[in-house]
Amino acid sequence: MQSLSATMPGVKLPIGRQASRAAQSMQFIGLLCPACKADLTVIGYHVLAGPHEAIHCHECSASVFQQQGIWLTLPEEREQYYESFIRDYEAVRKAESRGSDCPEFYLSLPYADHTGRNSWQWRIRARTFRYIERKILPEIMEDWTHPLSVLDLGAGNGWLSYRLANLGHRPIAVDICTNAFDGLGAAVHYRQVLPVLFPRFRAELDRLPFRNEQFDCAIFNASFHYSENYDRTLAEAIRCLRPGGTVIIADSPFYRREESGQQMLAERRKAFERRFGTASENLASREYLTRERLVALELRHSVEWEMHQVWYGLRWACRPLVAALSRRREPSQFRIYTAQVKTP
Repeated sequence: MQSLSATMPGVKLPIGRQASRAAQSMQFIGLLCPACKADLTVIGYHVLAGPHEAIHCHECSASVFQQQGIWLTLPEEREQYYESFIRDYEAVRKAESRGSDCPEFYLSLPYADHTGRNSWQWRIRARTFRYIERKILPEIMEDWTHPLSVLDLGAGNGWLSYRLANLGHRPIAVDICTNAFDGLGAAVHYRQVLPVLFPRFRAELDRLPFRNEQFDCAIFNASFHYSENYDRTLAEAIRCLRPGGTVIIADSPFYRREESGQQMLAERRKAFERRFGTASENLASREYLTRERLVALELRHSVEWEMHQVWYGLRWACRPLVAALSRRREPSQFRIYTAQVKTP
C-alpha cells in the first residue's frame, strides 16, 4: 500500500458514534426524499430488501416506490437527463454480451464468464475482489463489531453485493440501470442462493437517497470513472459514511499522464462511432484517474488515499513496457484506492 500524500424519527438513540453503532445493531436504514432531501423514513434492512408499499414525502409529496423489487428514487427530470445515456449504454453492453439468459452466468461472477466474451475483464474483477475480500475488508472490520453495511455504488447486475452478502455483510446495490440483462434487475438470479436478496436502489451516485453517516464502507466497483464530477461523487459517498468509514475505488482506469487518458478517449470515440454509427457523448464522464486528480480529491475532501497494487499476471504487468517499445500510448492500469473518513 502506498499513500499518495502526506437523529431518526420514531427511534430514540444515543448521540455521536454510539448512535451509529446502535443504529447499525438494529439494522435500520434512514432514507431521504430524492426530490427535496427531507427525512423520509427509517426502515429495517431486511424489510427494505423485501416488498414494501410506496413511501410518500410529507414535505413535497414526492413518492419512492418499488418496481420488481427495485426502489426507484430518480426524480422525473433526472430520468430524462439519463435517458439517452442509458439507451446507448445498454445497447453497447448487450452487443458486448455483458449478460446472459443462464442464471449460472450471474452466480459464477466474477470467477467465470460463461459467455466467453469478456473473460479477461472478469479475471481482473476476480483478482480485485479477492484482494478486497482478503486484504481490505478484514482491516475495515477491525474497527467494527458487526457485519459491514456497504454501499455498492455502480452495482450493475449486483455480483459484488451478492458476494458481500455471502460473506455475511449487508450490502445495498445502487445503479441507474435496472434492466434484467446487465442492470439491477439481473440480481433476481441471486435469490436462489441468498436467504434474503439485498436491497436495490435506482439512484445516481451524486444524489444518494440515504441519510448521513449510516454506512461502514462505500465501494465504487469499476464505476467511479463514470462520474461527471469526481468532487461531487466522492463528497456524496463520504456524506453517507460513518466517521471512520472507508471509501474504496476499484477497477477505474488509471494513467500516469493526462495526455494518455485524452488519447484513449479519442480512440474510443472513433471506435464507438465506427461500430455503432453514432458518437457516445451523452454524459461528460471523467473516464479515468491520474495521480493529479486523486491528489486534488485528497486536498478537497481531507482524505488520504492508500494505493493497493494487485497482481493481475505477468502479461498484464508487461503491458506498459510492450507499449513503450512499440511506441504506442501507455495502457491503462488498474489499482485499488482506499481512504478513511476522518473522525471529528
